[in-house]
Amino acid sequence: MTMARKALMISPELCIGCRGCQTACKEWNRLSVIKTRNTGTYENPPDLTPNLYNRIRFVEMPSETNLVRWLFVSQRCMHCDDAGCMKICPAPGALFKTKEGAVSFNKDKCIGCKLCVVGCPFNIPRYDDKDKVSKCHLCSDRIAEGLMPACAKTCPTGAIRYGDRDSLIDGAKKIGYEKVYGEKDLGGLGAIYVFKDAPKIYGIDEHPAIPETVVFWHKVLKPLAYLSLGGAVAVSLLHYVAFGPKKDEGGEEK
Repeated sequence: MTMARKALMISPELCIGCRGCQTACKEWNRLSVIKTRNTGTYENPPDLTPNLYNRIRFVEMPSETNLVRWLFVSQRCMHCDDAGCMKICPAPGALFKTKEGAVSFNKDKCIGCKLCVVGCPFNIPRYDDKDKVSKCHLCSDRIAEGLMPACAKTCPTGAIRYGDRDSLIDGAKKIGYEKVYGEKDLGGLGAIYVFKDAPKIYGIDEHPAIPETVVFWHKVLKPLAYLSLGGAVAVSLLHYVAFGPKKDEGGEEK
């Protein structure tokens, strides 16, 4: 990872639930609309989809004044430094990191195995109708040209800010946030949050971790698979050297 790692800092207390970031994301990435229906909440759509990379979750909390306290939380790819999706993905180049630290994807190289869904502790990757991975890529095409992600550019209150990751963390601590969610989790997240309450109140796992099945695959099964493949190639070469090419009954080489 380069020293120029970038990140989004999300402040739910500053979010007004306008969902301008949702709209900006869909417009920039040319994502089609999704037909939904009223389910008794202002939250819409109800979940991330292949055509929705960023969603504002509406969390209702009781208040001391007997009024509802609204918490608006951006749900998106966290762009982990130690990314479980990348650890388990068997297709080279389908998921990759940019020099700014974003975890991006290449649909042309995706084989539709959906193992990245298993590897993600935040339940983020989605698959489109062609069985290709789809998720937030931190507007990797924009940040590569020195532009900020569409969601951060559109946010009217500064609830989503983009910049140098270390500077964002230092700035949050200077104004009173003792802990920044994602500062060190999974090697450090590329989408970090500043919360006034415990993360679980916002619907986010307080201690995210890559599933043990992914760790087992990465540390045990995957190396064994490479060893087995290498062993098979070595045995084949040894047989060729020792006995030469196989010949049929007529004496012709195969």
